[in-house]
Formats: sequence, C-alpha cells, structure tokens
Amino acid sequence: MTQNRRCLSRLTIGIDATNLLKGGGMTHLGEVLREYILNENVVDKVLVWGRQETLDLLEDRPWLEKICPPGIDHRWLSRIYWQRFKLPRQADKTGCDILFVPGGHHSGNFRPVVTISQNLLPFEWVEMFRYGWSIMTLRFLLLRWLQSRSFRHADGLIFLTQYAKHKVSHCLGDSQTKSVIIPHGLSNRFRTKPKVQKSIADFSKTNPFRILYVSPIDQYKHQWNVVEAVSKLRQDGFPIVLDLVGSAYPPALSKLRAAIDRLPLAIECVCYHGEIPHQELHQQYKQANLGVFASSCENLPNILIETMASGLPIACSNRGPMPEVLQKAGVYFNPEKPEDIERALRTLIVSVKLREEKAKASYQLAQDYSWECCAEQTFDFIYEIAKRYACQ
Repeated sequence: MTQNRRCLSRLTIGIDATNLLKGGGMTHLGEVLREYILNENVVDKVLVWGRQETLDLLEDRPWLEKICPPGIDHRWLSRIYWQRFKLPRQADKTGCDILFVPGGHHSGNFRPVVTISQNLLPFEWVEMFRYGWSIMTLRFLLLRWLQSRSFRHADGLIFLTQYAKHKVSHCLGDSQTKSVIIPHGLSNRFRTKPKVQKSIADFSKTNPFRILYVSPIDQYKHQWNVVEAVSKLRQDGFPIVLDLVGSAYPPALSKLRAAIDRLPLAIECVCYHGEIPHQELHQQYKQANLGVFASSCENLPNILIETMASGLPIACSNRGPMPEVLQKAGVYFNPEKPEDIERALRTLIVSVKLREEKAKASYQLAQDYSWECCAEQTFDFIYEIAKRYACQ
C-alpha cells in the first residue's frame, strides 16, 4: 500500500516512534522536533505514532499531532504487527506524503520511507559477541537482519558518522538507497568554556583530581579496565578519583564490582553513581577535571561530544568513530589494555599545558554540533526524498 503520488506542495510527514522509549534515539527525536522551525511553504503538519510514555516527552507544537495506537504499549510482537500491517493504512488514511522511521526498523509497504542507522552493535561481530551466546546476542542478530532489510528497502537513509556509513554499507551490499550523513546535535547546557588547568600538585586526597566517565556499564564500555588504570595511578601517589555515571547491564556491573573489590585502592578512588537523568548530567561535567571515554563500539558517541563541549581534556578510546569525532584533540588509548589507558591518563594528568591545549581544541570541535542544524538538515533530507519519489 502506498499513497497516491501527487505534486508536492506542503508536506505531511508521518513519524513512527513506536520503537523509541529512552536513550539516544528518543533524545534525537525530541530535540529535532523541538528545534525544527516549520517552513509553512514546505511542511504542513507532522504526525507521530508512539507509546504514550514516548509522546509525553515530546513538546507540543501547533503543527505536531501525537497518536498512541491501541495495543502498542504492550508486547513487542503487537508493535511489530502494528508496524507491518496497520501503520501503512494509517499513513495512507491521514494523507502522509512520507514516513520517517528513526527507530531503524520498518517492515510495512508504505513508501517513501526515510530511516536512521543509530545502533552499530548489530553490525560489529566482535562487539556483538562480547555478550557470548546469550539472549542479548540473539537480539542483536535479529536487529541486524531487521535493520539491514529496512535499510535496503528505504528510500532514504541517514547515517551519523562516516565510520558508521562504511560499516553498515559493507553489510548492505549493492544497495540503491540514497544516504546522507547528519550527526546528532548538542544541548547548549553542556557548553562550558575550558577551565584554568591546575598542576596535579594542587590536588590532594581531600581535594582530588576528578576523572569522569559517563556511559552505561556495559560489555563494550570497558569500565573495569579504566578502574584498573586509575587504581595503578592511585598506587603511584596521584590524588585522583574516578566517577562512573550510567545505567548498568547486570553482567557488566558484576564485572565492574569484581574489579573494584580485586584491585588495590580501587574501593577508595572509584565512585559509581548509577544513572543520572540526562537533564542533570551537565552538572557532573562541571565538577570534573578530566574526561575519559573507553567504548569500543559507537555509532556517534554523544557522550564524547558532551565531554568535549564541557571544556574537559579527554583521554579517549582509539576505536570506532572516536578519532573521526575527536580528531587530534584527545590522547588516545586501546580500551582493552589497562596499561595503555593508564599511559594516556598519566600523560594528561602530569602536563598542564597538554590539558589546556586538548581542552581548547575539543571544545572548539564541539561547536560544530547543534540540534538546530541537525533538525534543519533532517527535514531538508526528508523533503528531498519525498519530492524525488513523487517525481519518479
């Protein structure tokens, strides 16, 4: 089922947000809709289908209509059935000219469709199998099949980084889907000019040098390796503390706690704060002296960009798109080698000048990321695809 093609004047855009509830995908949709300045000559209205909890997070706009279909708040099978069979009819009935699917999975026969690649784990074998043969691994394999199929059949596909485009495109083969790179944006509350850097000699056990790692505790985030590196530095006399912030995947949290119990002094210098609401995270960055990011798999590392914008010097993983984003503004390490993480942290801690240089450089790079720009580019691409399809 597809809508009748017509000469496009003012666009009616449908958005399938039924797969979104929290995390980066939800933040992206909320910010894009909040920052979009409606061009009344191009867009007439936007319809969003989603779970009530999702819709409640979206700010009201005169041109935005929120729809909660019956049944999708329940089991995931009912959502898949709704997406496959009912969404196309709803999109036709409401006069949608194009469907935008930020969740990455679309199985219906409505066209045209624009979707986004936001989760890279299903497309990286090594990272996927860090979970062993588990329900999580099976879930990632299913997502790999579902998203690959959706991306091949989509009319437009948005990537967040060049790295992600390369990885996913390799899996898609000879796909004719038109694609574009549009990175996520950044909330202005994270933008803080780099603070004056102090010598490590100015810190003490009662006023420690604080290293911050914001990220879910997970198999590919390697928090336990960071803990080992920090523990070694603490043994060497550096008055440092590691603050870990984020939700936790239970097996990874057990691994982290085992590392804290096993390593000398770790219990004294590692503070796990759990998950902190995203609206409050900027306060954590303001209290830190150095940021660390040890993930080995990312699509677009939003947390890294937030750390950059917060004016912190950064020790960073050399995997995935991190060098593409941070460029020469960080000190890199292998996230699977605690001794290399220790080297990178030590290099920054002992050099005030290096911290100043890297903090200023990363802060400047972060200015390229804005939700206003992301929203404008996203809706421009959606209109381009809608117009292209109508003219075929």
